[in-house]
Amino acid sequence: MAATASPLFERVALIGIGLIGSSLARRMRRDGLVRTIAVSARTEATLAKVRELALAEETSLDPAAAAAGADLVVLCAPLGANAALAEKIGPALKPGAIVTDVGSAKRCVIRDVAPHVPAGVHFVPGHPVAGTEHSGPESGFPELFEGRWCILTPPAGTDEGAVARVRTLWEACGSLVEVMDANHHDHVLAITSHLPHLIAYTIVGTATDLAQQTQAEVIKFSASGFRDFTRIAASDPIMWRDIFLNNRDAVLEMLGRFTEDLTALQRAIRWGEADRLEDRFRKTRAIRRSVIAAKQA
Repeated sequence: MAATASPLFERVALIGIGLIGSSLARRMRRDGLVRTIAVSARTEATLAKVRELALAEETSLDPAAAAAGADLVVLCAPLGANAALAEKIGPALKPGAIVTDVGSAKRCVIRDVAPHVPAGVHFVPGHPVAGTEHSGPESGFPELFEGRWCILTPPAGTDEGAVARVRTLWEACGSLVEVMDANHHDHVLAITSHLPHLIAYTIVGTATDLAQQTQAEVIKFSASGFRDFTRIAASDPIMWRDIFLNNRDAVLEMLGRFTEDLTALQRAIRWGEADRLEDRFRKTRAIRRSVIAAKQA
């Protein structure tokens, strides 16, 4: 996409800058979507990398300094850090500013951030459903969001103009945007994202616990299935720790349903129920084809 005639925002503050934040910074800079980017991170080493990669005009260890004067503040830190960060930036937010985020669970974001958003500031939680197993500011790339969904979960009564501005930004980054209730979002993502990651961590952990010789053979003869699981299980451990702890109700509900289905398959294998197994596999293959048809593969 060509650079915009005028920026969508004058000043954007990114609070935390891993894969998502750095990809957003790259896209905004490449296409002229903002005039100034300010970044706050937890360590000076991360900020040094941000400056080396020329991802921002300003960097600071103080999130309030980055957020001061910003038209848009994007929380890009792990979910567990949101409450403390929101408390710090709250007093620095200017009237009319918009606060959003990129977290994979939304009820907890509303719980932790909303109390610290002052009157006159708009809060539009968001979740770009995109990513890789890599993390850190060096891992981002501007095409990450191309053709991927971004879900916005504004609380009831949120200013429609603010929601529209956040939607416009994500669409300019190449995303498809949908507005959804936060509770519904957390249940949907529990089955489409969170449970698959939990299963991947479990399977790779099981392989790690095997005897040394068997483990070496598992790695040596990894077929595509195990390779895919290891890719998922290589994701940021802090981010996923916080996702499971902050979306625990929905994850536990989906895990319970999965356990019941797994037990049914175990029984079918034990009793040689070929028709039941084939029927299940045909149905699940159709789901995969639907994912490919939707260009989300």
